[in-house]
Amino acid sequence: MRARHHFHIDYLGHSVSATVQTGHTPVVEVLVDGKETGHATTKDDRPVTVPVELPTDPPTPVSIRATPGPGVPRCLLLAGADGESQVMPPRLY
Repeated sequence: MRARHHFHIDYLGHSVSATVQTGHTPVVEVLVDGKETGHATTKDDRPVTVPVELPTDPPTPVSIRATPGPGVPRCLLLAGADGESQVMPPRLY
């Protein structure tokens, strides 16, 4: 059975949202300021990292690390060369 889980964080003045659709082949979509900037699929419950850029001057590379399971999906925003991570809280719809 497929379910959609939404996550959101504001980072450097930009809105970063991720949707994790669970199931046999989980799908991760990443939006920055409302525009889709990243998309990935994975198998089973394996984590996946989606690289995106924030529209700053110069562009700021960040990554979203999504873990579809087991259990409740989780998302982290990874920023900087050292991979500083910030938990993306769930967003209710």
